[in-house]
Amino acid sequence: MALLPFSSLDRAQQLTRWRDLVVVFGKLGLFAFGGPAAHIAMIEQEVVQRRQWVSQSRLLDLIGVTNLIPGPNSTELAIHLGLEYGGFWGMWLAGTCFILPAMVMVWILAIIYRHSQSLPQLSWVLYGIKPVIVVIVIQAVVKLGRKGIKGWTTGAIAVGVALLSGLGVNEIGLMILGGLVALVSDRLINSKPSGLSLVPLVDLVAQLPTFLPMELRRDSWGVFLVFLKIGSVLYGGGYVLFAFLQQDLVERLGWLTAQQLIDAIAVGQFTPGPIFTTATFIGYLVAGHGGAIAATVGIFLTGFVLVLLLHGWIERLRQVQWTAKILDGVNAAALGLMAVVTFKLGAEIFDVFGLVVGGVAAIALWRLKLSSIWLIIMGGIIGAVYKYVLGSNYG
Repeated sequence: MALLPFSSLDRAQQLTRWRDLVVVFGKLGLFAFGGPAAHIAMIEQEVVQRRQWVSQSRLLDLIGVTNLIPGPNSTELAIHLGLEYGGFWGMWLAGTCFILPAMVMVWILAIIYRHSQSLPQLSWVLYGIKPVIVVIVIQAVVKLGRKGIKGWTTGAIAVGVALLSGLGVNEIGLMILGGLVALVSDRLINSKPSGLSLVPLVDLVAQLPTFLPMELRRDSWGVFLVFLKIGSVLYGGGYVLFAFLQQDLVERLGWLTAQQLIDAIAVGQFTPGPIFTTATFIGYLVAGHGGAIAATVGIFLTGFVLVLLLHGWIERLRQVQWTAKILDGVNAAALGLMAVVTFKLGAEIFDVFGLVVGGVAAIALWRLKLSSIWLIIMGGIIGAVYKYVLGSNYG
């Protein structure tokens, strides 16, 4: 059953929805390890399977749109869902609650790092969590694939994108290619399309300023400008983020050393939530507490703005034949990329411990229908026991 529009609810019902958003995305912000693919899988379980806030088809459309704009995809998906379920303020609640737990954790680690010039040994946390993440992502790919693969064309797009991604082809290029292949295929079968165009919007986003003044003060305002620029033009996820940070902060501005950047990247990898909260760590190192806040606001702000501008167009994109076909192709490409991420994550846990934990997690998820949040908590505990009590040499 479709949810009532937020604007049609009375005040008590609206407050209930805002509370729901805080609970759901606060939990995800605390326990969503594993990067964007894993985040999306956990969001799918929480908002589609357990709460039925949106359909799987609607979620796929939201995923497709987030892949066409710069910024952190899983965070922008949370913002879209907040706007859909809780209106304007719901958008801010969902996004903030997803970002804030990771931001606080990274901020604390930055303070420890500044005083000790080293990081706590936390890699054991991931040892038990990674197999669980793989199982969660596999389930999401299977379930979303049932909706996203609508015929031989979208199936071929998903497989082709997965193969090309495995060969190292750029992710955003593959997303665009998936949409174009779906459109061309439709053109060969149906009459000439007409209607709303998404391409000008993509071009507009792509041409946002990619430069900064050569001289910036090493203060909160300077940090904000650097990360606002990065958040406004960055496609391609965490590894592309690291390239931007290396170019701007290490080579051009000299605000970080290469070792500090490597340590910042490590923090982003082993904390939950958006990997873009690496910005919090760097902002603190550069300009203290004000820098931590400025960097975090700067890198995420564009995502909130773009979601607010785009969200109302999604239905129109789906209603017009040719933009709907582009969206189908982008969705299929996203599924292909998620499949590649699953394979890469699976390769990292290919030992007896990983296979056993993954097998138990699969049974708990598919047969017992346990929440992914509890599975991640249990995975972390099991990893700790295996490493410290049984004397594992991992890490």
